[in-house]
Formats: sequence, C-alpha cells, structure tokens
Amino acid sequence: MPVAAAIDLTPFNTLALPGKAARYRRLTEAGQLADPALAEDKRFILGGGSNLVLNGDIDRLVLHMAIPGKRLAGEDDDAWYIEAGAGENWHDFVQWTLAQGWPGLENLSLIPGTVGAAPIQNIGAYGLEVSDRFHTLSAWDFNRRAEVTLDRAACRFGYRDSLFKQQGWHLDGQMAITAVTFRLPKRWQPNLDYADLRDQLAAADIAAPSPSQIAAAVMAVRRRKLPDPAVIPNVGSFFHNPLVSAAAAAALRASHPALPCYPQPDGRIKLAAGWLIEQAGWKGRRLGPVGMYEKQALILVNHGGATGADVRRTMTAVQAAVREKFGVELQAEPVFI
Repeated sequence: MPVAAAIDLTPFNTLALPGKAARYRRLTEAGQLADPALAEDKRFILGGGSNLVLNGDIDRLVLHMAIPGKRLAGEDDDAWYIEAGAGENWHDFVQWTLAQGWPGLENLSLIPGTVGAAPIQNIGAYGLEVSDRFHTLSAWDFNRRAEVTLDRAACRFGYRDSLFKQQGWHLDGQMAITAVTFRLPKRWQPNLDYADLRDQLAAADIAAPSPSQIAAAVMAVRRRKLPDPAVIPNVGSFFHNPLVSAAAAAALRASHPALPCYPQPDGRIKLAAGWLIEQAGWKGRRLGPVGMYEKQALILVNHGGATGADVRRTMTAVQAAVREKFGVELQAEPVFI
C-alpha cells in the first residue's frame, strides 16, 4: 500500500475524536518499515488507538501497525514463549493463549488495544502487568535503519511506563514495535489479589478457578464497571493511580478514613484515582460532550461530538477538583497528539 493523504482518523481512536493524518500507511509486514518512503522525520506510530487523545489533524506520517501472527516460538522446562505480531488484537490474543493451554495472561482479559502497544504502556489490571509476562520484543529502529531486539531489562518497565514513553519514542516514531514475545509459566498459580475478582468467583461458587474461569470473571467485572468503547467512546482508565509517600498517605487517611491505599514495594502508597475523582464530585458529571462515566469515575467518556479540546477541558477540571479537595495531582494515562 502506498502512502495515502488526508486520511480520517476518527475510526482509529476509541474516543472517536476527529482528526486527519496528513500522510498515512497501514503496515502488515515488518519488512515494510524498511521502505525509504517512510524515513521522513515526522512520524507517529498508531496501534489500536485505545490510549490516544487526538487534538485534531496530524501533520505527520501516521504508520498504522497491523502486523498479524501468533505462534509458539519455543519452550523450556519452566515456560512457553509465545510471539505475536504488533497488530494482533490484545484481548483476542489473550483468549487464544488460554485456548492453547498456555495460561498466564488471563488477568489482562478484555483490555482494548493491540499487542504492540501493550509494552509501551505496560498495561495492567487485577494484580498483573505485561512486564510480569514479557520476554522480548522486536522493533524497527528508524535512526539505525535496522531491526532490534529488546529484553525486559532494556525496556525499563515501570507503573504504566516503559523506555518507549521515557524516550518519547511513542510520540516521535523513532522506533516501531513489530512483534512481542511473552514468557508464560508452566507452573501456573492463580492471581486473585483483587477483591472484585475474588467476589466474582465466589458468586459463581468457584473455589479453585482455572485460568479460563479467571478470565471469564475478569471480563464479567470489567463489563459491569466499564463502558464498551464501541458504544460509549473512551480510552479506559484516563488517569494514573497516584503514588504518594507513606507520610502523605497517612495524612490523607487521617482526614479521609475510607481512602483506598495500596502499599508498593518501594515504600510508596498507591491511591485509587477513581475514588478521589468520585469524592471530588465528578462521577457521572459532564462538561459539555465529555464527562466521567456514571459507573466508574476513572473513565472519561465522549457522549457524542467531542473534540480533543473538550477532553482537555474536562481533564483539567477534574484535576483541579481533586487537587483542591485532596492536594493530589492526577496524571493522564493516554497519549495526546
């Protein structure tokens, strides 16, 4: 496919925000990235558009990663190594691994987006992050004009963070992920750290759940709490759960005893952003066409006809409300472009 001009990106972002790409190309093979026509400086790598706030037209070459494929790349005594193309739908890939008898990703069921975008954001849910199952990734380095392989250490994963975000590669298109390999343990143990998940399984009278039963429980919880982007446009959790010092958390807890707090390995405390937003009066509230979802205050939704400016306006208002009530700064999760 040649580079196309003035392509509407509204169908390619789950917030359904308007904007056009000055130049656009859909890629279905890793080798296509070596095309000299893609070597211009101003690029943006697009996956499923499920973590994107589009501010309008993009004066760049948008490379839409649609590389398919999934396979067992190898195994040893401890694990299976499963490779997937960057364009594979994340949820479909997770369900496929379970169907093959390779558990380990079940807690990440029903997260929107593509496999290639998963390590950039280090997506996570219900006590598991992609970095916990990550092995390596393959990517095209536009500066070196060569394919590179990055292991877990090289990716410098953090909470909803990675080398790709730290270096800004997700914004300037210096590197495009083409495939990701996951390490799925043969000595599988269920991850039931979250109360919502345990409650869902208990309601189904499941005491010793299988990986598929955990996946089904995760999907049930997510569907109960979160809107389907195809019905109500959204990008999932819009804000990071803020990390504060133990002293700051203790002070907040003294004033707000019901505040959910989650101790982290580094001694800091993770706060529940959704709870903060709800207590600040924004659950179900809207500002024009954009608001916070009525069933889960952490989800910013487009009620119809919103623009990137509308999203920013609501985001700023929510941040200000939480700051005023709790003295806590909320940081947005999605990429703004």
